[in-house]
Parts: sequence; C-alpha cells; structure tokens
Amino acid sequence: MNLKPAAAKKCRPLPCPACGAASRDRHGERGYAVVTVIVIGAVSLAILAGTLQWAGTNNTLNARNNQYFRTVAAAEAATEKVISSLTRDYQEQGDYGNFSHMDAYRAMVPTACENAVWTDYSFTDGRGSTARTYVEYVPPTEFRLLSSQYRGLYGYASSYRIVSNARELATTLNITAGVRQDVEMTTIPVFQFAIFYNMDLEINPGPVMTISGPVHGNQNIYLQPQNVLTFESDVTAAGQIIHDKKPGDPVGRSGGSVVYEAEHDSGVSSLTLPIGTNNSPDAVREVVEIPPSGESATSLMGKQRYYNKADVLILLTDSGVSVKSGIYNNSAITVPSSQYNSWLTPTVSFYNKRESKTVNAAQIDVAKLVQWNQTNTILRPSLGLGDLRIVYVADRRTQTSSTESGVRLVNGQTLLPQGLTLATPNPLYVKGHYNCPTSALGTHNTAGTKPASLIADAVTLLSGSWNDANANSGLSCRTASDTTVNAALLAGIVQTVSGSYSGGAENFPRFLENWSGRRLTYNGSMVVMFPSEYATGLWRGTGSTIGIYNPPDRDWAFDQNFRDVNKLPPGTPQIRALIRGQWAMVRPNSTAVVP
Repeated sequence: MNLKPAAAKKCRPLPCPACGAASRDRHGERGYAVVTVIVIGAVSLAILAGTLQWAGTNNTLNARNNQYFRTVAAAEAATEKVISSLTRDYQEQGDYGNFSHMDAYRAMVPTACENAVWTDYSFTDGRGSTARTYVEYVPPTEFRLLSSQYRGLYGYASSYRIVSNARELATTLNITAGVRQDVEMTTIPVFQFAIFYNMDLEINPGPVMTISGPVHGNQNIYLQPQNVLTFESDVTAAGQIIHDKKPGDPVGRSGGSVVYEAEHDSGVSSLTLPIGTNNSPDAVREVVEIPPSGESATSLMGKQRYYNKADVLILLTDSGVSVKSGIYNNSAITVPSSQYNSWLTPTVSFYNKRESKTVNAAQIDVAKLVQWNQTNTILRPSLGLGDLRIVYVADRRTQTSSTESGVRLVNGQTLLPQGLTLATPNPLYVKGHYNCPTSALGTHNTAGTKPASLIADAVTLLSGSWNDANANSGLSCRTASDTTVNAALLAGIVQTVSGSYSGGAENFPRFLENWSGRRLTYNGSMVVMFPSEYATGLWRGTGSTIGIYNPPDRDWAFDQNFRDVNKLPPGTPQIRALIRGQWAMVRPNSTAVVP
C-alpha cells in the first residue's frame, strides 16, 4: 500500500511578550471605530442644528407671512366699510350724499363694537393720522364710457380712492400692511340697455333673432330659442344665465342655439333705482303711480315718480276730466276743456281679444297736441323749457268685470320739438307710426327722431290699419300694415306661471292683429320693471285658432341715440351702481402702491 506523506500543519505564532504586535492591531481597530463614531455624531449634530435652525426660521417666516396677510385683510376690511357707506349714500342721495359725508368716511375704521377682533388692530390713513381712512374724490364727474361689467354703456361716473393701513397689536412682529381701492359711483340711464328686466328675463324666439345692445337682468335670464339667438353686446345677470326654459313654461322648443359675440356674466350686482326702499317689482311699480297724500315730491321715491316729473297732468275720474300743470308750480294752472278738447278724447272704446274685455280708453291725438303746444297761452308760459316734454295720464274711472281702462296715442309720427314721454299707470296703446320721419320709415335711421319713451302698465302696438270696428272679428279682418315705432318702452308683463308662458321679451310689446308677412320696425330700449296690474290677460300663443294675433317680422334694434345724454327721453330713470376699479397693496404707512 503506497501512502502519501501528510502535509505539514501550519501553526499560528504565539504573541511575543516583548513586542505585543498582535495586541497593537486590535487596539488600532478600536481607535478607528471611536473616531468614526465621533465624526458621524458631529455630522449628525450639525445636521440637527441646521434642521432646527431651518425649522425655526421657517416658523418665523410662516408667522410673519400669516400675520402679514391677516393685516392686509384688516386693511381691506377698513376700505370695504367706507365703500359700503359710499354706495348706500350714493343710492339714496347721489353725488351730494357722497360729497357731504367725506369727513365721516375718513373717520371710519373697523371697531370692537362690530367685532371683538378689531381690538387687536390699529388703523391709519397712511398720512400720519391714526383711526382714520384715506378717502379722496378723484375728479371729474362726467358722462362717459364705463368699464368693468358695464363696458359699452355710458353713464355719469364719480371716482373715489380709499386707502387704509393696518397693524396687528398683539404680536412681537411689527408688521404694517396697506390696501388701496379705486371705485366709481355710477349713474346709468336705464335706456342704455337694449333689454333690461327687474324680474326674470325670458328670450325664446321662434325665428332668428339678433339683439344689438346690452342686456341685463336683475334676476335670472332664461334662453331657449328655436333658432339662432345672437347677442352682439354684453349680457349680464344678477342671478344666473340659464340655457333652458323657465320652470312652469309649458312650451316645448328644440333646435336653437345661443351666440354671444361679447361677454356674458352671471352673479353681477343688481342695478337699482334710488327709491329709498328695496327694488322689488312691486316697490318699483310706484314710479308710475299717483303719489299718496303726504308724500314729499323731494323724497327718494317722490323724485322718481313720473307724476312729479310731468309738465301736464291728465286725471280722469267718475267725476270728470282734469287737465293741470305739473307740480313744478303746484298744479296751479287748470287747462279748460275748450283748450284740450282738440287733442284729448276722454273715451274711445274697442275690444281687446287678449284681455277678453272692452277697453274704454282716453285717446290723445299727438299731432293736435303738438299744434296746441305751439300756440296755447294757458300752460306754455309756465314751462321754463317752453315745450311740453312729459305728459302723465291716469284713468281712475270705475270699470266693470268686462271693461278695462286704457290710454291710446294716435297720429304720433311727429312729436313735440324736445321729444315726448307719455307715462300712465294704465295699459297703453299706440296706433300707427310713432316718432319717425317719412323718409326713415322701415329703417334703423333715427337721426331725425325725437327723444321719446312710453311708460305704462303694458304697451300694445297697433298698426296704422287697425280698425276699432273689427277688433272682435277674426284675424282675417284684423290685418296689420308695416309699422315703425321709435321709442323706449318701460312697462309690465304677465309673468310665466305653471302652465303659462309670459311670451318672453320677443312678445314684450303686445299685438292684436294678423302681422303675418308684415314688418314691425322698432328702434329703442325695452325695460320691464314690474308685473302688469291691469292688463293681466295671459299670453296664449298665436294663430287663427287662438285668434289673438300672428307675430310680425321683427326688425328690432337698440337706438344708438340713447348713448348720447342729450338724446335720452325726458324723465329717463337713472339706475345707480358701484363699479370696482384697481385693488392694490400700498407701502406701509403710505398711500403709494407697492411697485
């Protein structure tokens, strides 16, 4: 058996007691570990210190940032307090109300009586005065093109600049922040709008329809056309603009579209008349009513009443007819019947199929009124302007369940030299061409027209072919002829209720004839402020079966004359609004804007 010799076994040397080499190796390893721990610990401490410093700095920055924006909000609250008072006084008294309260505005700051939080803040006007707000009128007040959501409109605008600086007291951080707001108090003639509704506005035409001027609704706007409905100017609503029919409207429509060629905005501020109360439709209706006994003509409501604006007052009662001068001379002049018989007929009667009633109307021959205006020596001397401009008619005669009061204008193609506003709380009927030179009939040329408005419970347009004798006959006996009307309309409507459509803005002027194939050319402004109180017959639709009317070819346009303050109708109502301009932060303790 052949055996291989075993390999020699290596032996680990024993440590040398003299030099201790192996011991030194172990001690070195331990030293390196200690150094590493120390280095890592030092780095960790540095990181922790940096983190703590960063956290502290960040907390400080956050605290400063939060306090700064709280202080900005406080300064803004101070400016808003002034703006609220500016707006209220302007609504009630116009520019006089603002100018006479400037010192009071400058003394306005938020107080602890309003909210306990304001004890933590001090306010200055940026000019060194404490507990004050900087308020300045920025001239001039002028009739000019407006901005913001009212761009495209003209109005009287007065500009104000309001600045407040605020500082939070209960803090170690000494931070002051300031806010500047520029605002305009604006008076807008209501006839600056092509369509203005103080109630829900519905526009649901069957044919193609184009609206050429601004449109505003103080409530909701409902749009459900059967064809193309185009808005060429801005559309604004204090409520919502809804592409659907109003609840309760039973008419089914489809296939239409709405085109906006300018802006359309919901949720804007309501535009209101300065009547000293809310602008509910019932409250606003008072502007066409006879004032109650004891109401001052210089009160907020009194200033808005057409009765108080009129040059001549025509009152019809069961006791007779009274024609007097307006309140400008305390109605001191009585016009005898021998003077007014030529142009005023106390009663003409005709049937209204929509109302299903006989109308007993007071009729004014406008052409003969124009002649009388030029020659009479009874009333004319008392008129500082020389000509009649506003005529107010109220018929308070007792009616039966089958009759209705009214006022009718005839022969109105040529108006008085300075224009004419006819106002009545009764339903109004206008027969034939109105306020249009012969050369401009059927056109949108209003260069030769006079400033005119028709104010009533409801407005019904009758063509020149209307015949009272045929009023209760079928549609085939009531064929209209082409007619042109140039006037602003302010009247009531019968609102949509469950199962009954109002007729919409397309049927705001009412009709009683067969207008099929006939054109109604209209230039003006359509304003609805209240529901009708007397002419309350429901809109029942069109066609021979219903037998009330067939619609005209609507050739309607906003009258561009109304953009000129000198061409507005006499007595035009003025709505007042706040327009917000620039909002900016200012340098601390100053009124200068931060660059």
